[in-house]
Amino acid sequence: MKTLSRIYNALIFAFLYAPIVVLIIFSFNDSKSRVVWNGFSLRWYEELFRDEEILAALGVTLSVAVIATIVSTIIGTLAAIGIRSVNRRLGKVLLAVNNFPMVNPEIVTGISLMLLFVFIFRTTGLLQPGYATLLLSHITFCIPYVILQVMPKLRQANPHLYEAAVDLGCPPVSAFFKVMVPEIFPGILTGALMAFTMSLDDFVISLFTSGASAQNLSVTIYAMVKRRVTPEINALSTLMFGAVLILLVLINVLQIRSEPSRKGGKAK
Repeated sequence: MKTLSRIYNALIFAFLYAPIVVLIIFSFNDSKSRVVWNGFSLRWYEELFRDEEILAALGVTLSVAVIATIVSTIIGTLAAIGIRSVNRRLGKVLLAVNNFPMVNPEIVTGISLMLLFVFIFRTTGLLQPGYATLLLSHITFCIPYVILQVMPKLRQANPHLYEAAVDLGCPPVSAFFKVMVPEIFPGILTGALMAFTMSLDDFVISLFTSGASAQNLSVTIYAMVKRRVTPEINALSTLMFGAVLILLVLINVLQIRSEPSRKGGKAK
């Protein structure tokens, strides 16, 4: 039975990751062929970094991801603390409201945000579809993920530590940064990495909210596939896969490291 289970798991992983492995291998192919190997080469990576359209999209993607991560992490952390401080029934309602955007189809979220931005632009002249709308939409859908990561750490934290620090004369703001933040920092960091990954990977919402003046990598790749398909896309996809893989490994390592320290603290 164990052998069959292992074979089944191996087949599932092969089905999931074989296309990615093939894509990575052919990103180093010397020719344009996607089926015939003509020798190892970094040609398509060199072509990729000469493509101004892709480099511009990469700049938009990274800047939006970094800013959205910082803003959503701050807002999400404060929101999680606020949800934790209210009574239990209201907290459950707020968490349900927070979870709804994550289970809501992305196309619904994208269309809703697009209609909101179009309405604001037509009535006030502000928020013309472009970089600002793309950034706001990424901040919007990243916040729930941050809240979801910070909430478990808030439940594990000892609420009396903050109260004790204030009672001993520490100012509330200073007590928050010196007592509360270190307690929930693993959750904050995990939420930030999750927000960065989600922003880096998003396509559907970006397609509806970016406009023609500012497009991220996923929208640019989609446009490239419709016009022309070159091995540059293999190289770009390989780099994106590597970046996301590194972030996911980092998230898991941080979670594993936080467990022993938390258990050690409880034991003391």
